[in-house]
Amino acid sequence: MKIYRGEELTYCTNIHPGESWSEIRQNLDRYVLPVKVSVASDEKFGIGLRLSAKAAAELMVPERLCEFKSWLAANDCYVFTINGFPYGSFHGLQVKENVYLPDWSSRLRVDYTVLLSELLAELLPENDVRYGSISTVPVGFRRHISSDKIIESAVSNLMSVVKHLINLEYRTGKRILLALEPEPCCFLETMSETVDFFNQKIFAGSGVKQISESLKIDYTDAVSEIRKYIGICLDLCHAAVEFEDAENLVKQIRSSGILIPKMQISSGLCIASVNNKEIQQLLEFNDGVYLHQIVEKIDQNLYRYEDIEEAVSQYYSDSSRGHLRDREWRIHFHVPVFLDSMSLFHTSQSFLKSILAEHSANSLTQHLEVETYTWGILPERFRSESIVRLITRELTWVKDQLQP
Repeated sequence: MKIYRGEELTYCTNIHPGESWSEIRQNLDRYVLPVKVSVASDEKFGIGLRLSAKAAAELMVPERLCEFKSWLAANDCYVFTINGFPYGSFHGLQVKENVYLPDWSSRLRVDYTVLLSELLAELLPENDVRYGSISTVPVGFRRHISSDKIIESAVSNLMSVVKHLINLEYRTGKRILLALEPEPCCFLETMSETVDFFNQKIFAGSGVKQISESLKIDYTDAVSEIRKYIGICLDLCHAAVEFEDAENLVKQIRSSGILIPKMQISSGLCIASVNNKEIQQLLEFNDGVYLHQIVEKIDQNLYRYEDIEEAVSQYYSDSSRGHLRDREWRIHFHVPVFLDSMSLFHTSQSFLKSILAEHSANSLTQHLEVETYTWGILPERFRSESIVRLITRELTWVKDQLQP
């Protein structure tokens, strides 16, 4: 739905289990329409669509795409952003680090993203939306990006998609932007290293030469073109887990000139001073489906763990040797944005509020997407209401934060 300055606000449908188009289509009736009634009954409602590679291929069949367009028109809905991060299954099965595969060194990631861009160009309204956005993996999981050759391949593949997006706008008049989403323990984690990657690999070097030669334009013009089509998906849970400072983060974004096609509004868990009691409660969140990376702060040093078990094991190992230094944990577990605490834990809501205040003062992006995809695995006491009611509460809370 459009809010105060014309920004788009929605939630990501990746929270609803479903890998085939038929399952996703059922979810739109079952969940999205009731949410629309709750938050945008008398206006158009923009959908943050998540499509697996399987669902995207199924939707590209002309008859299905035509039916979906008719459904959107009949229900006063539209699609303006797609979550192109998870290629395959995202619910029910153990996902863990496989969610980052295929990474950007693989042609499968290219083909999938190109398909999503074609679908979004078909679905994006003609006049009401400035651009469409596709969020994607931050090159890949750090352990998987193990050589300069893999990085070079990833940059080349990203540039091939940028070239496609340039040609897509020329062909359809629709501008679709690609947004890499930094995440703990991935190749791109912090804003500083993300900005460095863009400056050193995306806006310089072989990638620019690739666009320059393929479009037959000079190097400087190629850089300008690339900047128009690729940027950062700013996930606020991920940034908070990395102990980013809100004011400094925004300064880095603004000074870099890198696009923020989409901001994912999300919150994580925080333990100010780790102890055994809090660890026992944290283990309730250890669902076995997703990675829940932990960034640990001791003094001014940061240490990273790929999952809860790894951090807990290190804590008990240190304890057994008498190394009980005070430590703070930030945990990558998306929790309701309207909560500032959850039993023994705080959430990163204060960081979220700070970024939203910065956005209210001077817009960072046109696309705002709430992304609490963990409702089905939260401890029961935190999800006693219906999923429609919980999504409604999140969207209403965000809208209230952004009031002028």
